[in-house]
Amino acid sequence: MDQARSTISKIFNGEPHSYTRFNLTQNMEGDNTQVEMKLSSDADEEVEGNGVGEHLNHTCKPRVAQKSGRTPKNLCFIGATIFLIFIIGYLIGYLVHRKKDSVPISSASVLPLENTVVHEMGAAPLMDWDDVKRLLAEKIKVKTFDSTFSEFGSAGHQAGSSGDESLANKVLRKFKEFGMTTWTDEHFIKVQDPPTSGKPNRIFFQSEDYSADGFLSYSATGTVTGAVVYAHYGREFDLTALTERNIELKGRVVLVRAGRISFAEKVANAAKKNAAAVLIYPDSNEEMTPLFGHVHMGLGDPYTPGFPSFNHTQFPPVQSSGLPTILAQTISKSTATKILGKLNGQAMLDSWGSFGRLGDINDNITVEVNNVLTEKKINNVFGVIKGFVDADRYMVIGAQRDAWGPGFAASTVGTSVLVNLARAISDMVKNDGFKPRRSIIFASWSAGEYGSIGATEWLEGYLSSLSLKAFSYVNLDGIVTGSAGFKVAASPLMHSLVRSTMKEVSNLNTGASIFSRLTDNNWESNVLEPLKLDNAAYPFLTFSGIPSISFRFSDNSDYPYFGTTLDTLDKLTQVTGNKVSQLTQIAAQFAGQIVLRLVHDHLLQMDLAKYDKVIRTHLAQINLRFKNLQNTNPQFPKNLTMKWLMSASGSYSRASRGMASVILNSNLEDVEMCRVINDRIMTVERNFLSPYVSPRESPFRHILFGSGSHTLQGLLDHLDALRSNKPEADFALFQTQFALATWTIQGCANSLAGDIWSLDNEI
Repeated sequence: MDQARSTISKIFNGEPHSYTRFNLTQNMEGDNTQVEMKLSSDADEEVEGNGVGEHLNHTCKPRVAQKSGRTPKNLCFIGATIFLIFIIGYLIGYLVHRKKDSVPISSASVLPLENTVVHEMGAAPLMDWDDVKRLLAEKIKVKTFDSTFSEFGSAGHQAGSSGDESLANKVLRKFKEFGMTTWTDEHFIKVQDPPTSGKPNRIFFQSEDYSADGFLSYSATGTVTGAVVYAHYGREFDLTALTERNIELKGRVVLVRAGRISFAEKVANAAKKNAAAVLIYPDSNEEMTPLFGHVHMGLGDPYTPGFPSFNHTQFPPVQSSGLPTILAQTISKSTATKILGKLNGQAMLDSWGSFGRLGDINDNITVEVNNVLTEKKINNVFGVIKGFVDADRYMVIGAQRDAWGPGFAASTVGTSVLVNLARAISDMVKNDGFKPRRSIIFASWSAGEYGSIGATEWLEGYLSSLSLKAFSYVNLDGIVTGSAGFKVAASPLMHSLVRSTMKEVSNLNTGASIFSRLTDNNWESNVLEPLKLDNAAYPFLTFSGIPSISFRFSDNSDYPYFGTTLDTLDKLTQVTGNKVSQLTQIAAQFAGQIVLRLVHDHLLQMDLAKYDKVIRTHLAQINLRFKNLQNTNPQFPKNLTMKWLMSASGSYSRASRGMASVILNSNLEDVEMCRVINDRIMTVERNFLSPYVSPRESPFRHILFGSGSHTLQGLLDHLDALRSNKPEADFALFQTQFALATWTIQGCANSLAGDIWSLDNEI
């Protein structure tokens, strides 16, 4: 009957054939108002612009219905015609329905992650995936980056400066040239800058005054004096190694090398040991290079934690708990070498690979930090290529624009890739017939060097919208820092997509030998790495629950010129063996294919089963400590059991398998069905954000990759504290945290399972 009604409707209300390329979508706000419309003529159909998503905005002019005579003869004729059409439509619908039911559904329908492509029959004709890859490869050439590097390179473009604003305008003009819809996002942020006059930052050691040209934003200010002690990279186990040798850290000034962990983590680790200050020097051979960075143990503007730094935001004075309480300052390697050469005390640890002494209680040093707090206006710049089916679902690809100095590897390479991908994909849409199903947002962030402020403030400002509509983020910061290896930090949902994309890019580029060396047997151990706090993709994943990916070509050691004025094309050319443009091209193709695959296929390429393994790995560690504590501590609650946490894990496993079954048995030619399935897939990452903690107090709410007591790692840490009888250990608090973590996992499983009557209520 539905087929018959559809046929009749099309005959009496059908559109001329010339209009069939337009897709009339349902009003998402639920407005059922009906208006009789007259479609415009062929001449009126011409639209301006590049056609990127503009078919969704086509408007029609209303016409007034004309009266017509109704005679008994005409009414009989119309009635007979309707009856005849009804019979024909019924027969057609019956035959079509039988034919559809007779077609078996292939197992290839289950989230194709390799080269299998399910062809779309929806509103946007689906271009063959091989053609999409070929078009992208044709438009991303090595020579294009040589000119782009020159255009977007700059000697100085610190956040909020005229150089930063000039680059923002260049990016904006490019997006407009490509025919994209553009906009900007303005924020007023508070940052610390070095003193410009009056009292400079200074170091005094053994009656000698050492200059401190670099600085660390968000350090505490003032003057402290304490005995200096060398602590290698300032990691937790580095400091533990000192305490195990009976070296007291309280009140000491800790001297550490840059690298391995962020500046903020080094300072936070020293603060936990009650140190008075931290001095950091570059881990490079450049003796006099000043070093810049920040020490906020968080992301975004630390003076508007959890909410955006818009000019109209009227909150009482507040600051992030991640701001350090001790002084922090950078010094040159030359200064560090002089200080190390004069230290006394115990001999250096052999494993640290250094010579000299660690320092004793008489090696006093004075640190004076006079940084000033200033307000800056920053602008994020955006351009969008609108989708042709689900335009209100979008992925974001972004790169920071600012840098302490030239920032070639830090920002110029990423900005060049961002602009060239925007150009290439826009051209594919305008001239080659490519129609992305979903929208792509290209973002140029400011204040990345102060702790991903531009990206984080944008997320905070539009959290409610982004968490529902943004389904992925690709980060382009620092993507070329070497040539020997390839590293990826990503949500487990994207791991399978990463592996398949590496294979495809390797097949397209004979020079991508790094990819071809990574086989299925070793790719995870050799390629995947944790997503760190100082990565711009981190807030997308852990604050907003958006599956994210960050990647880089790198060597075995950290790139030594980040945060210095030596981050130039010449230095990066030396590090990569004169392969900067070639590696940038391959990186652009890798990022481009990730983006295009996610907007091309009718189902989002997210592997739900990957999280099952991640959850079970965490639970195995928790269970081991849980059982040990249960057997050894008489205060352990008798009614507390691992059963329900294990059950929640099982619920997620069953829900992910159930989703695979839903996909297998669904008509994937149905556009609305695909949208429903994709929306369920999108809930997974978002529902791993704990709903029981405040995004202001605990912004990184992801229980698997975030930070805080609500995470599964937090449960492990609390179990260790209970076993060691530390002051912060509390059985009642642990039991609450344990229950909330259980229900967070169960809630994610329930959401993935679908309708309320489909939920697993075993728990």
